[in-house]
Amino acid sequence: MAQLVDFESKTENPDVSGVFDISPDELLKNKDQVEMVDVRRPDELEGELGHIAGIKHIVLDQLPQRLGEIDKTKTVVFVCRSGGRSAQATNFATGNGLTNVFNLKGGMILWNEKGFATEK
Repeated sequence: MAQLVDFESKTENPDVSGVFDISPDELLKNKDQVEMVDVRRPDELEGELGHIAGIKHIVLDQLPQRLGEIDKTKTVVFVCRSGGRSAQATNFATGNGLTNVFNLKGGMILWNEKGFATEK
């Protein structure tokens, strides 16, 4: 079984009860040990904000049908543009039996502001 990551930066999401946000810095440090899932539209992955290398792409409205594609033995971090859709995805995944699921605080906007690497 994969080693689960316990994020020190986790804080309760202000908008979605039961969802925990983590910092981009801590995701960057642990990204090889977690399952990252980007829930934005395909055009957004290629857009100005780009996407994190190696991330799995499942559009938010496809998540109910594709939840089985996510590795449940790993810590999961959902990502979107600003953190809103990924918070919804985190809430959905948690409500459907996934544990150790987190939301990237500030999404790709904050990731880019910090100057972390992206692909387009």
